Amino acid sequence: MGRADKAVLRLAIGLGLAVLVAYGLALKAPYAVCVVAVLILCKPGSPIPLFKGIAFALVVAVLMMAGVLLVPLLRHYALAGVLLTGALLYAVFYSGVRNANPLTTILVMAITLIPVVGVVAQALAFQIGVTLAVGLCIGVLVSGASHALFPDFAVPAGKRAAAEVPTRESANWIALRAVLIVMPVFVLALTNPSFYVAAIMKSVALGQQAGATSTRSAGRELVGSTLMGAVIAGCLWLGLSLRPNLWMLMLWMAAAALWAGTRLFRVRPSALPPSFWVQSLVTMLLLLGPAIEDSAGGKDVLKASAVRVALFVAVALYAWATVWALEHWRAIRSEALFFRQG
Repeated sequence: MGRADKAVLRLAIGLGLAVLVAYGLALKAPYAVCVVAVLILCKPGSPIPLFKGIAFALVVAVLMMAGVLLVPLLRHYALAGVLLTGALLYAVFYSGVRNANPLTTILVMAITLIPVVGVVAQALAFQIGVTLAVGLCIGVLVSGASHALFPDFAVPAGKRAAAEVPTRESANWIALRAVLIVMPVFVLALTNPSFYVAAIMKSVALGQQAGATSTRSAGRELVGSTLMGAVIAGCLWLGLSLRPNLWMLMLWMAAAALWAGTRLFRVRPSALPPSFWVQSLVTMLLLLGPAIEDSAGGKDVLKASAVRVALFVAVALYAWATVWALEHWRAIRSEALFFRQG
């Protein structure tokens, strides 16, 4: 069995276990736990050590609790609070690009999600913060368990590909682009936090994805992955409606991860980059999870899901337009600077 085959099985089994734990324990926003698990399971290389993962979860929990401190600032000095949030986002995105940290998305969620939820109720913000921290621990545990079931042979140091570190200028530009994608949704979410929670998580994922996307393929990747995630979520909802219980939810989620994972890890050839399939899985979780909660609460699932899909597509179109506009402006600026120096 090759490394790619093992990676696919680890993703499917790990997501299935995360679903079983998150929904079985009835955690707050269990789909957020699954999103964190997917981000960890898709991380290349060896799994995060258990103690390191727990320590990082504690750091994230502290940052999330500190995010509640932004709530009074956002309530009474909205402009200062928004500017401070933007500066923190820029610092996190810049550090993530320079250090190639796959957990940057979790830190960005801590900065954006907790203050917005805290505007409604600080107790709920604490619950969401604990959920994401627990989700990180669960992701580390299921990643370790799946790696134990399907371990990879160590690659000799001489054969490892050296990671290319982006320049400071490139990292600055990518971080700025990501902040401009996330901040409008963050500001919009302050007007109706309960409605835009999933949209914030989607914008965070798009901000990360846009950092590794070229202008030519931005539309296909950003909008295409959103639509693909909606299609996968619709198929899983139809399958789950045949027998709605926890075990079938776990099996359907594992099946979706298995299908997307074969393309993500190149077991089956795909013209689309790995980030496309990662974001498709994340979008599927952000659509299916709230739909399950709407169904349990007696709401109109189809109407709420249609609104949520339209919102996600709108955010993806905005991200595409932002990437195109910034790259176009950068090209014009570079050309003008070239002729001025010449």
